[in-house]
Amino acid sequence: MTTHHTQPAAETHSPVSNDCVRVLPDSPMVDVMDGAARIEKRVLDHGFVALIDCMPRLAPQGKTADFSIVQSARVSYGEGTKQVNEDRGLVRYLLRHHHTTPFEMVEFKFHIAMPIFVARQWIRHRTANVNEYSARYSIVPDRFYRPSVEAVRAQSTSNRQGGDGLVDAGTAEEFLQLLDRAEGLYKDYLGLTEKGVAREMARAALPVSVYTEWYWKCDLHNLFHFLSLRMDPHAQYEIRVFAEAMYELMKPIVPISCEAFEDYRLGAMHLTRLEIEAIRAGKPIATTNKREIAEFEEKCARLKLPLPQ
Repeated sequence: MTTHHTQPAAETHSPVSNDCVRVLPDSPMVDVMDGAARIEKRVLDHGFVALIDCMPRLAPQGKTADFSIVQSARVSYGEGTKQVNEDRGLVRYLLRHHHTTPFEMVEFKFHIAMPIFVARQWIRHRTANVNEYSARYSIVPDRFYRPSVEAVRAQSTSNRQGGDGLVDAGTAEEFLQLLDRAEGLYKDYLGLTEKGVAREMARAALPVSVYTEWYWKCDLHNLFHFLSLRMDPHAQYEIRVFAEAMYELMKPIVPISCEAFEDYRLGAMHLTRLEIEAIRAGKPIATTNKREIAEFEEKCARLKLPLPQ
């Protein structure tokens, strides 16, 4: 196999074998993680998000990993465009017009520790590669998620799967006492494994507040989809803080893409056909669905528009 540069310079080629040629970069390459093997942020009480690798790991000097998106979009080899501002314009165009494939050329690998109930929400995103800590092979560490009394949320009256507001202090204390009893099972779990009960069976007695760990690798296109859902204000707090930590770690690696993501996805708003027609006509939205009506009213409030009468 022979790799050719568009205009190869003799000094950039060095033989690897009889049928392979190694092409050196036209300009110096820099490590987008600044030589770090791991960049970590603590999350919740015992959790963490650690960026341990990304692709590309090397970028031309003066550029970021965003260059790989431009490179693949232009189906070229090397730097692609010559100016950073040209790269920025193309990346923003691609994201704005939903040209997603070039963003799949960038990947991030994380090491994450989170409560099992958070992991079970997280695993619904099936576009990543995941390898989780196995309680069949190893003893589960003694780490349990425990919110403060002030953080115990009440069940939302409008959203069956979410919390809204706080319960009274007495009820919050009762909930923490329940967590105490659940965590108390850990000592019995250890004792029974020492007596010979298989780890794969003993783990069944542990609550979902116990922490698990995994390695999670995802391309940038699908990572942005994950973040748009899990960084949303409506997302559950315990998964939202992990998403925010991930975003903080990856933002210096692909700052141009993240800027476009904030402008066109995270801070943007989708209007349905019915909503557009209601705004144009100055009339209520043409539906009897209570959730659609509530969502339309929320969007009008965000846009500071009077509700159509």
